[in-house]
Amino acid sequence: MPFFSITKEMAIGTTVLGVAFATGVLAGKKYPFLAFGIPPSSKTLLGKGGPLWQYILDHSLREHPVLKKLRLLTLDHPWSRMMVSCDQAQLMANLAKLIKAKKAIEIGVFTGYNTLNMALVLPDDGKVVACDINEDYVSIGKPLWKEAGVEHKIDLRIKPAIQTLDELLADGEAGTYDFAFIDADKQSYNEYYEKCLRLVRKGGIIAIDNVLWHGKVLKPSKNDMETQSLHHLNEKIFRDVRVNISMLPMGDGVTLAFKL
Repeated sequence: MPFFSITKEMAIGTTVLGVAFATGVLAGKKYPFLAFGIPPSSKTLLGKGGPLWQYILDHSLREHPVLKKLRLLTLDHPWSRMMVSCDQAQLMANLAKLIKAKKAIEIGVFTGYNTLNMALVLPDDGKVVACDINEDYVSIGKPLWKEAGVEHKIDLRIKPAIQTLDELLADGEAGTYDFAFIDADKQSYNEYYEKCLRLVRKGGIIAIDNVLWHGKVLKPSKNDMETQSLHHLNEKIFRDVRVNISMLPMGDGVTLAFKL
């Protein structure tokens, strides 16, 4: 067909698409959240403590009584902000159940809220390898692990997590874990990610916490090595062909990497 020989319908269709594209670009500049299907009104309401956020928790959060007990106990701790958000923990538990997880790794235990969360959904012969270097924090949650009847599923290792991961690999456990959660020192995240990728099976999930780092990842300071490490890992995982990903604005941001 000659370049100028187009039908009336094609001309109208092209014009409509052009107008729609221009409208979308202008709307995206004025309301950037529209580009992701998020109404502007939700942007402010979804802030923590906002009415819509509270509505979500009131209509979706289902906590085991002992898990709730540990959460409330942890909230009294001076470093309570280190605890994973309860809605995020519930999502990870649901994902673990969905893939019929039996073996999990947790890097960064704190008081053990998410350790308990994962242990509760694993089968009776399942296990969570829980890695931390501070036994004082962990001692807060340990009695509640026992109270919930899941203490036997938790393999607590108080030593640098890299050492534990290397031990698991040396023991021939590569590709045998179903789920891994990374929530510890940020400058080691890349190394944790690579070792977990070796330990997790195909179809398994790696959840990486704090990927938004209070918004600092938008403009990482050259001297802020924690933020730099997180930003570089975010960029790396985005391009990583070994996984499919979703980055979610839950808690302080969590990336879910599904091993291919």
